[in-house]
Amino acid sequence: MPVMGIDIGGTGIKGAPVDTEAGRLTHERVRLLTPEPSEPQAVIGVVREVLAQFPDADGPVGITFPGVIKNGIARSAANVDKSWIDLDVDALFTATLGRPVTMVNDADAAGVAEMRFGAGRGHKGTVLMLTFGTGIGSALFVDGRLVPNTELGHLELNGHEAEHRASAVARETHDLSWEKWSARVQDYLRHVEMLFSPSLVIIGGGISKKPEKFIPYLKIRADLVPATLHNDAGIVGAAMLVIDEGRLTAGG
Repeated sequence: MPVMGIDIGGTGIKGAPVDTEAGRLTHERVRLLTPEPSEPQAVIGVVREVLAQFPDADGPVGITFPGVIKNGIARSAANVDKSWIDLDVDALFTATLGRPVTMVNDADAAGVAEMRFGAGRGHKGTVLMLTFGTGIGSALFVDGRLVPNTELGHLELNGHEAEHRASAVARETHDLSWEKWSARVQDYLRHVEMLFSPSLVIIGGGISKKPEKFIPYLKIRADLVPATLHNDAGIVGAAMLVIDEGRLTAGG
């Protein structure tokens, strides 16, 4: 039976039922705008609207969140309202939606999905997935094991948080050409490569649908590939979280 996955982002909230054995959506996803301000009850209201589009997927739900999640509690909040910090989000969503909910860092969910079903499948060694959207998310794997909550988009880059200079939204906000934006991404990639020496870097988020626009400009030592699940990876990973009973694992 398909499992519902929902991906909360700074600009949009996406959801769809997922075939967790095949790693694919079983219906076209629904995307609604993230409310402003993005306070918890307002976001939960939008999540409820997304769930209402799929009445047959009425079981437990996996939901991604743009921040550090430890033991069901939000310890940071990136690109959403800071009132999320220190909330027991698992308990809040479960009580409000009336169904079991498990929350996870958004990039970690996307990374696990990509490692099991996508560009990282079967890859050993150190793998880094970076998602470029409203911010920059990160998921780090060592021999297929996730190192959770890395949040590498907040590393400093030229005196600023990296995601403020090199996210997909930063490219649009500053009206950068793909070449000029890629130069910023190149600086960031060199920095994280120096820190972690990955053998593979996977680029995810919506931009992964247009790799020809930016990957030719990027030169690092690691192999560099676009995500194959594109912007659905977070939804797939969120649903996998339900099947894995609250533990994200990259193994099959």
